[in-house]
Amino acid sequence: MRNPACRPWAPAVDSNETKHAWVVKADLPDVDPKDLDIRAENNILTIRGERKFEKKVNEEDYLRVECAYGSFARRFPLANTVNSDAIKEDYRNGVLTLTILKHEEAQPKQIKVNVATPAMAASASGR
Repeated sequence: MRNPACRPWAPAVDSNETKHAWVVKADLPDVDPKDLDIRAENNILTIRGERKFEKKVNEEDYLRVECAYGSFARRFPLANTVNSDAIKEDYRNGVLTLTILKHEEAQPKQIKVNVATPAMAASASGR
């Protein structure tokens, strides 16, 4: 069996945009939150960490090792519309969720359009 720490890996990541935030979800099974380093610098979001191979079990006892282990780093460009100082993180069931709030001025604003009846339009124009 090859050393499982030799295979490079990068966690799968999904991202989506809502009205108020950009949301990033990374699959990080068996990654200890203490081994994560999350930074937002120069409009780049970086998720760095390590998934460690369980040393309590003798490597010769494994029949198959398909999971990758070791260090990883994922980088994502941040739009100017997000506030990199306003990142909320949640780590649950091996999934890291980062919610990066948008600047207030970047959030969509609804503009109400008043529909005038022909009689109202005529009176407004002075006829």
